[in-house]
Amino acid sequence: MSDATLHATGLNPDDFAVQIADQIESFLVAVTEVAKGDEPDSAVPFLLLEVSQLLLAGGRLGAHEDIVPDERYEPDPGPEQDVDELRERLAAMLDPVDVYSEVFDPYEPRKAPVPARISDDLVDVMADLRHGMAHYRAGRTTEALWWWQFSYFSNWGSTASATLRALQSLVAHVRLNQPLAELDGLDTDQELMGDETLEFEAGQVMAEEIAGPLGLRKVK
Repeated sequence: MSDATLHATGLNPDDFAVQIADQIESFLVAVTEVAKGDEPDSAVPFLLLEVSQLLLAGGRLGAHEDIVPDERYEPDPGPEQDVDELRERLAAMLDPVDVYSEVFDPYEPRKAPVPARISDDLVDVMADLRHGMAHYRAGRTTEALWWWQFSYFSNWGSTASATLRALQSLVAHVRLNQPLAELDGLDTDQELMGDETLEFEAGQVMAEEIAGPLGLRKVK
């Protein structure tokens, strides 16, 4: 299935595979456009919307019965796209709010938060989605659905969920006129940190410093 036939009129728009592929393609295109930096003022609210919509597709994949691929071994989807430039563009645009703290598994007791980056997360999610999209565009629909479902459980679902929480928190801090903690001392190369360390690393960045660049209303 080529790009030209991805949305061909002969495809049933009510088909599960078509709907999932449409939502995934929409996310891939949207994040790529955001990374161009043409409209940085609306980047964070737009990413919040796109990640939310992607997780709807993920939820549908998660609730679906196990998808079994047609072949025992995965066909070669072809070379992976280079994402370094995309990652760098997103990181530059989201600075200084790119880094956030995350708990990987909320059901593992006393797990300390670890630093993560929104830009890294978005690109990692896109890599998983593009892998499945290569199968879909080649006409291997079941293989694509299997990959998207498997990688939703194993990687991109939890990654996108953490990213959504970070984006939602960022927007909420600005809309509710709540100061944000300083993130300059928080580095993704650091070891696991406890609550006290995270608080110590905080400092003070006022919401008005990021409201304008993020396209949100300024704090009064």
